[in-house]
Amino acid sequence: TGPQLNAQLEGWLSQVQSTKRPARAIIAPHAGYTYCGSCAAHAYKQVDPNITRKIFILGPSHHVPLSRCALSSVDIYRTPLYDLRIDQKIYGELWKTGMFERMSLQTDEDEHSIEMHLPYTAKAMESHKDEFTIIPVLVGALSETKEQEFGKLFSKYLADPSNLFVVSSDFCHWGQRFRYSYYDESQGEIYRSIEHLDKMGMNIIEQLDPVSFSNYLKKYHNTICGRHPIGVLLNAINELQKNGMNMSFSFLNYAQSSQCRNWQDSSVSYAAGALMVH
Repeated sequence: TGPQLNAQLEGWLSQVQSTKRPARAIIAPHAGYTYCGSCAAHAYKQVDPNITRKIFILGPSHHVPLSRCALSSVDIYRTPLYDLRIDQKIYGELWKTGMFERMSLQTDEDEHSIEMHLPYTAKAMESHKDEFTIIPVLVGALSETKEQEFGKLFSKYLADPSNLFVVSSDFCHWGQRFRYSYYDESQGEIYRSIEHLDKMGMNIIEQLDPVSFSNYLKKYHNTICGRHPIGVLLNAINELQKNGMNMSFSFLNYAQSSQCRNWQDSSVSYAAGALMVH
């Protein structure tokens, strides 16, 4: 229910500091709130509702094969807090590029990678709830070239201080049910190896280098489900850095759904971070 969810979100946000506000972009998880709600709060706390007017939400496609990006076909996303309006003007600009397809209503309703960010977005923005719009973008399994192209396209929006990018991603999905069981014994217990692997990737993201991030994924195949939205963000940042913009990204929290100790265990990792423009 609305009041229950509101109280939960308030509780998590009240426990974290805003040290990287105003964030221009955040990376935050999209699992059930019981697992990652407190982690996500670290990212959402960096959002400044006083300046944010447009929120781009980039989420990976979990259910439909998609080689490009897709836009929603609805006008409004409902949340238990209040309704969020999709920015039809920006959608029109994106649509004109010919780089997007439309998601079906079914895909839209099935996909949780964007949905899980809506209540947090509503909560972070509630002091200005009638003054902002959202731009949900479903990101497909993009090639490196496509990540560059979409990065270039979104860079001009990222350059605007009144825009915020929310990049939706969980980190390592480890265990037999995810068909991923990388283990570096030198790190100790399995969950320590997972943490080491994730933090290697997080450090590369903090260096803001899309090529290193691609190489890391090729080498370790870490099951970071939002790797394509992250790739698009890194390429957009790269584009702005070429034009002399000075930015830094910091991860603020890392968590695992449980601690894996043997081959039967499984876990999903979560990380929250923020991009600042200096």
